[in-house]
Amino acid sequence: MAVVAASAFAVALLAIALEFGHRTKVALVGAAIVVVVGGLEVETAIESVDWATLGLLVGMMIIVGLTEPTGVFSYLALQVARLSGGLPFRLIVLLALMTGVLSAFLDNLTAILLVVPISLQLSRLLELPVVPLVLVQVMASNIGGTATLIGDPPNIMIGTHVEQLSFLDFIITLGPVAALTLLVMTVLLYAFYRRSLRPSPDARERIAELDPGAQLKRERLLPILIVLGGTIVGFFLHAPLHVEPVVVAMTGATVMLLVAGRELEWALERVEWGTIFFFLGLFVMVGALEERGVIGRLADGMADITGGSKTAEALVVLWGAAAGSALVDNIPFTAAMIPVVDELHADGFDDATWWALALGACFGGNATLIAAAANVAAVSALARSGTRITFPQFLAIGLPVTVVSLVIATAYLLAFQL
Repeated sequence: MAVVAASAFAVALLAIALEFGHRTKVALVGAAIVVVVGGLEVETAIESVDWATLGLLVGMMIIVGLTEPTGVFSYLALQVARLSGGLPFRLIVLLALMTGVLSAFLDNLTAILLVVPISLQLSRLLELPVVPLVLVQVMASNIGGTATLIGDPPNIMIGTHVEQLSFLDFIITLGPVAALTLLVMTVLLYAFYRRSLRPSPDARERIAELDPGAQLKRERLLPILIVLGGTIVGFFLHAPLHVEPVVVAMTGATVMLLVAGRELEWALERVEWGTIFFFLGLFVMVGALEERGVIGRLADGMADITGGSKTAEALVVLWGAAAGSALVDNIPFTAAMIPVVDELHADGFDDATWWALALGACFGGNATLIAAAANVAAVSALARSGTRITFPQFLAIGLPVTVVSLVIATAYLLAFQL
């Protein structure tokens, strides 16, 4: 049965990487196969699902979905445009900063869905090529999402799995390296694209005509923002209050439902159920790998390669997670790696390897077009607007950004964690 579990997972990863079918369908088919053929009992399959991760995702999706109609996110984006004054370098820096911060406190996929339409608008307004603006936002979303427990799906999975790591731990440990990497990435991308970023002569006049305040819907705006802010504060305080992040998210979603004045069905439509069921299928397949001893053998093999050195293990996890995420997608790769790291440190807790996994998976999400859900969402939005980014085009930007990011992460881990 170990062969069946490993084969089902490997084929599912290959199908996702090569886009043979929708990733949610692939994950559910793989999960069904391992259960039907006896690779995992139904009760064990249910226990394998990380319900805390799913609850956290659903809660945040509802909160963001109910906040979006207020226009506050469009308001922020247009304010950024006005602050730039039509100057390319300032525009790139502000776009990256806004996207990175939104990604850290909402999640990077949601942030991309919110900001890409603004880039399309700015591109038309300033007569700038849209691809550089969107790629800066994609890279910023994956790097910014690295900074918090709720910013990127790999961090959500790690944070809900490892009870010793709090929301504040993520920000204190990963926030500085994410901020530094975001700064370096922004400067590098501007240097690469600077010749094509030449706004039209009357760009400043057009920017000055923008009215961010017109985007705001005043009805229920204040209570919605209070709930959003309260939820974020709740994440900061969840550890001293002994409240799990999923409880914070679901409580925030429940209160938001009460104050937003929307029908329950409308709010539930804001949830990306395809993503939720994708996670569910992954958890079942990974549960089969763990149940049949595949994960244990992988961990033993990694321990043999590194000779038991904690430093070597962390660096192998960092670069290996980035490579795996680039080839497959950082969500399924993280799902497979979490039990491996558990096995590596079965004799005691070591947070450095968890930070290495988070950094590798999140930074690796920038490497290829399929490495992160935010990448796929951004490229799809561009395609709908009539602009296409090919796999090689994305790779030409994403791979150098990823390598530079990993070099920074390696230095950071060696200096402060290992």
